[in-house]
Amino acid sequence: MKVKKYYRSFNGFLFDFFHRMFECKRIKNEGYINLFLFTVLVLIGGCKSDNITQAPSIKLGAYYFDGWAGKCPYDDGTTANAWAKGMPSHYVKLLGTDFSGRKPIWGWRDDTMEIMEKQINLASENGISYFAFDWYWHDTKLPINVDEILKDSKNSSLQMFMVAKNNTKMQFCLLVANHTGSEIVGTDAWKQAANYWIKTYFKHPRYLLVDGKPLVIIFSPLGADKDGLTYLQEAARNAGFPGVLVAECGTRSAADGFQIQAVYNVHSADGIGVDVTYPFQKLMDINVAQWIRTDRQNMLYIPTITAGWDKRPCEIGTTNLSPHYDRGTPAELENYAQRLVKWMNAYPGQVTKDKLAMIYAWNEYSEGGWITPCAEDPDGSYLKAIRHVVLGK
Repeated sequence: MKVKKYYRSFNGFLFDFFHRMFECKRIKNEGYINLFLFTVLVLIGGCKSDNITQAPSIKLGAYYFDGWAGKCPYDDGTTANAWAKGMPSHYVKLLGTDFSGRKPIWGWRDDTMEIMEKQINLASENGISYFAFDWYWHDTKLPINVDEILKDSKNSSLQMFMVAKNNTKMQFCLLVANHTGSEIVGTDAWKQAANYWIKTYFKHPRYLLVDGKPLVIIFSPLGADKDGLTYLQEAARNAGFPGVLVAECGTRSAADGFQIQAVYNVHSADGIGVDVTYPFQKLMDINVAQWIRTDRQNMLYIPTITAGWDKRPCEIGTTNLSPHYDRGTPAELENYAQRLVKWMNAYPGQVTKDKLAMIYAWNEYSEGGWITPCAEDPDGSYLKAIRHVVLGK
């Protein structure tokens, strides 16, 4: 009996197995046999299809800002500030009024293990491979203060991620927020930071490695100490790593101790004013222009999608206004992510082998850059848009 083999691998094996079994029994009606085999294989294929995981098109991470723990500075017990009662450190009044649609589906606080594990599930199921946690030094401009680092509520989600029971679904790395309020100053302090990162984070089994090297992103490269970064490489090698991949959010070079360039977000350009709301398309175009820059001094690049920028909740009433943009639709975000994948595929020599990329941000609600499900998008349409591009489903 001759039957065409339309299936390969596992299905092909089963087809041959049943085929030979029926041949041995000398069942004569080949039409019924073929129909039976075809039905079995279709059923098996249908059962298995939901379990097939497509390889991600890129390795996409998301910046994670934990301003959603701790205590709101306005929570002083007064009637005038009743809106701040029980709210986290970076909650502002306008997030509860004009911008209430940004409220996450789990509420404004994220400081429980249940919520962290929920976020890990959401991120991993929708194409986010790792979180880059904003990490804060203590004491600013002084030697390391481990107790204060651990007590800083902005570092709490990172600590929960490291012990979450489902953290095997993702990886993590550090975005060192060495800016005003948490500045690492001087070679000795950078050496202390290096030792702490290696011992506390780099050796964690879920820390993100690139060719065996831990990735650490420096937010303010002008504040980095070259001798301190040299020490970081030496200390990492002594700890068994082949080195550290140090990324900088700026225009520094390998001569300054960096190996790769990155960016936290891109939201402005020359000539943009602050008195109008710009379309999301303009924000996309600004970011694409950043990807195709030619002044990277032969350094690799981790490109970023800026998912939104509208910082009015914490700027209204001040003189420090920045341009703001419409959030855009899930379809626009999907198109944006597709443009990123196409660019990375077209210029493989400018990105890492595993195609590292970032999205700003997972949860920068007050700055207008977030992709988590929220009051105005409870079904997570923006996350699904990312999933369509990265995972193809």
